[in-house]
Amino acid sequence: MDKKGINEKIKEYKKNIDVDRFKVVILVATFFLGCIFMYIVINVSEKGAVTKKVINENIKTTTLEETSDLKLAINNVYESTVYIEVSDNYNQVASGSGFIYKKDDKYAYILTNYHVIEDGTIFKVTFTDKQEVEATLVNGDEYYDIAVLKVDASSVEKVATLGNSSNLELGDSVFTIGAPLGKEYMGTITKGIISGINRQVSVSLKSGSYLMEVIQTDASINSGNSGGPICNIKGEVIGITSSKLIGSGVEGMGFAIPIDSVVSIIDSIESGEKIERPYIGVQLLDLTNTFALQYYHNIRISDDVTFGAVLSYIEEDKPADKANLKIGDVVIELDGEKVMDVSHFKYLLYKHKIGDKIKIKYYRGNKIEETTVELTETIKSE
Repeated sequence: MDKKGINEKIKEYKKNIDVDRFKVVILVATFFLGCIFMYIVINVSEKGAVTKKVINENIKTTTLEETSDLKLAINNVYESTVYIEVSDNYNQVASGSGFIYKKDDKYAYILTNYHVIEDGTIFKVTFTDKQEVEATLVNGDEYYDIAVLKVDASSVEKVATLGNSSNLELGDSVFTIGAPLGKEYMGTITKGIISGINRQVSVSLKSGSYLMEVIQTDASINSGNSGGPICNIKGEVIGITSSKLIGSGVEGMGFAIPIDSVVSIIDSIESGEKIERPYIGVQLLDLTNTFALQYYHNIRISDDVTFGAVLSYIEEDKPADKANLKIGDVVIELDGEKVMDVSHFKYLLYKHKIGDKIKIKYYRGNKIEETTVELTETIKSE
């Protein structure tokens, strides 16, 4: 083979070597890329599985914790709840629930609703262990709808913890303990959430209608639950349930008196003092009571007036009379707050203390006027 042929063979050989090298490089690169891809897929899959596992474990853990917390909370207050039978000298006249909120060396004290005990003279308390004792009425207040009974301290082991109702939020978990439908079902627990805060509900009292500021819940509350506790997830009492606040045909709407309202007057209740409320010397009617207004009091209200409380009687030389209010005036505003009706007027008035001065706006005919009433007297005894 000549020199030229040898050179061509060398060139061809080098070319083949370059092609083989290229193939090897491609093969190696492909192998490494494949490894990287597999690593990513496996790693991401594992992380996804781990994440999913962690999430599932968290859900499971949270559920178990909530269940555990609820059982613990119930145990914290359950034995402090009681069933109350109320009788006159002859028959049982009412029944309800209550709870021990305080204990000293001599007595244990029970909170319940005023409307549970108001018609009775004899009070029998049954504890969750079926022990029965006689109770004595300490005092009560119709407008707050709370009352305090006392029993001998030796009969009580467990005392409920009072919580705080001012920091409640919509959706907070709550539960109630009571005796729906009577003694047979005492100790019944219902669970729900806070459905509403600072609700204003009209209730009928022996002294007339009145507005109460309450907590709303979807926890089931029935006759017999009245006076029992509604508690937060810690087992702290944040309100006193009241079936009196539930209208006929209403489902899924229960109401409770905020415990902060109770605490604000409990010292006066315990000491036997009467809660002082302002008295201005008037009788009032709702605008809708046109028959009484026109035929009993000869009062005609302008069609321009669509809300307010009508003064149907003014007592001489009392705060309203001294402020120059007249029969037929329609109170539409009290200290800057709109007055919707008679119940609302009482609610706003009773938020004030003796000695306060309040500004009242009212219609006299078609004209809006304003006066200042000084609250110098307390409401008359019932």
